[in-house]
Amino acid sequence: MRYRLTFVAGLALGYVLGTRAGRERYEQLKKSALQFAQNPAVRNTAETAAQQGRQFAGRALHTVSDKVGDRMPDSVAHRVRTLRERTAGGSGADDWGTSAP
Repeated sequence: MRYRLTFVAGLALGYVLGTRAGRERYEQLKKSALQFAQNPAVRNTAETAAQQGRQFAGRALHTVSDKVGDRMPDSVAHRVRTLRERTAGGSGADDWGTSAP
């Protein structure tokens, strides 16, 4: 599914950049894209997907670190412990500065 979305986004970008329809068509497409992005249903879906992604990533981190255990290099093991402590402490922010509920 991700590859399809990437393809469609690339196709749309190629059309916008390569179109000969002129500025009017570009502005029309831009307005449509903004309306789509500002749609509450789209915004809620995007936020839900981001939240689920954070949850799955957290579960994956714990599962992998439990299974790999002592076989990790010390630097990686330290980083995993630090991430575990941070998520257990409930700091509310991830490595990218976004809030993680």
